[in-house]
Amino acid sequence: MTGFPQFPADFVWGVATASYQIEGAVTEDGRGPSIWDTFSHTPGRTDNGDTGDVADDHYHRSDEDLDLMAGLGVDAYRFSIAWPRIQPTGSGPANQRGLDFYDRLVDGLLARGITPAATLYHWDLPQALEDRGGWLQREIPERFAEYVALVADRLGDRVGYWITLNEPFVVTAFGYALGTHAPGHRLLAGAFPVAHHQLLGHGLAVQALRGVAGRVGVTNALAPVHPASSSPEDELAAGVLDLLHNRTYNDPLLTGRYPDELAAVYRGADLSVIRDGDLSLISAPLDFLGVNFYNPHRVRAGGPEQLGTEIVEYPGAPTTAMGWPVVPEAFTELLTGLVTQYGCALPPIYVTENGAAYDDRPDPDGRVQDDDRIAYLDAHLRAVHAAMAAGVDVRGYFCWSLLDNFEWSEGYDKRFGLVRVDYDTLRRTPKASYDWYRAVIASGDGS
Repeated sequence: MTGFPQFPADFVWGVATASYQIEGAVTEDGRGPSIWDTFSHTPGRTDNGDTGDVADDHYHRSDEDLDLMAGLGVDAYRFSIAWPRIQPTGSGPANQRGLDFYDRLVDGLLARGITPAATLYHWDLPQALEDRGGWLQREIPERFAEYVALVADRLGDRVGYWITLNEPFVVTAFGYALGTHAPGHRLLAGAFPVAHHQLLGHGLAVQALRGVAGRVGVTNALAPVHPASSSPEDELAAGVLDLLHNRTYNDPLLTGRYPDELAAVYRGADLSVIRDGDLSLISAPLDFLGVNFYNPHRVRAGGPEQLGTEIVEYPGAPTTAMGWPVVPEAFTELLTGLVTQYGCALPPIYVTENGAAYDDRPDPDGRVQDDDRIAYLDAHLRAVHAAMAAGVDVRGYFCWSLLDNFEWSEGYDKRFGLVRVDYDTLRRTPKASYDWYRAVIASGDGS
């Protein structure tokens, strides 16, 4: 750890999870089905047919997991609230038993000196709303704002950070354009209304949250995009993916307008969903921008089924168990690039997810020596510090994830956790990376 950089004394150290990935208890206490319940129970949609029915059983083991966080010494915990626990059909009065669970969770965090950071949408749309068209329909942002108001009324006096949406790009691209995530549609460019309606839902949620305590922001999945060559075709492909992945979301949120190239990239999409007044709602001032980063993209020109862009390998870069390239300097590039691109329109940044999946296994003594994960986290925290030294206002870092969990369509084979979960017994075992991260938090410099 010699030479590890010193972070500011008020830097926020945290860990992150998501409701469907850890909670289980999918039919308990009035919870309704979500699109991920439906998707994961559809044959062929997830690896090994895995579902989140039990996951880490956090719903019944939250005290144990809160104690693990306290043992880490984190300042904040980013969790998500399951919309179908609060409104089983996506509308109507609140399910009080669902709110009770999050009420206990928030109080348990505060009792341990940990600030709650609540994400209001981490992909578990109530299935009843998907049956009415899901995020393709303009009604859904209004339903989302009503749900947010119910949560804010119950928890708004104690939550320190509110995150309206998690990674709207991923919902649009993988849920509605490519079909590899719930709800499994393959609309390609026709998925644009999903992007716009999520952003509109964000804007309406910000309105609903402004009367309560806590800072309000949104989390985007962001990645630098590099062309595979200097050819005009590959340069164009890089520009297309940058617009699809980054600018479709950052530009309206931070500048109040969509990129000028929107119509050319989303060729044939229904852009009439953008109505007068929408962008002023979407671009309401933020207290912070959440940034999720895992890896950059290297691309070449692709076919129409790929919207003109195809992701290719980074020569010489190691990869995680997800097959994602490990290029930590791209994290510094991303953060400094946000300042260059958006200037004074850019609010303070929190890294709301960063981490890596590796095929770590316990040794005969039960210890998990996950050196690859430690190396990944070390390099990426150094990259964050380098960006801060260059003038980027980064206020905190949330490691993904506290626990091994249900990794969406990848099922349970991919492990991101600082804590290993034995899915047969649900026993939690802190890994070597847990001890390493605890040391970083305790000293601020990893010593």
